[in-house]
Amino acid sequence: MEEIKKAILDFAENSKKTKFYFNDMQKAVQKVFPDVKSREVKKAATALVNEEKLILFSTGSTTMYGLKGRGQTEDH
Repeated sequence: MEEIKKAILDFAENSKKTKFYFNDMQKAVQKVFPDVKSREVKKAATALVNEEKLILFSTGSTTMYGLKGRGQTEDH
């Protein structure tokens, strides 16, 4: 799981966008680890949110992720 978390953080740090969808994050992880399941990526993302390295954004209809401290990631 640590390798998946590192891949997620690398994607978040190198992404041009400050907020991204789970599917975009999953595709980036699967480029590095082609055999990884969606559920494993979700567990790693949840762990990063719990560690306060990623932040969740809810738009009401969808959920997005963001790297803590990058862009407008705090609630206003």
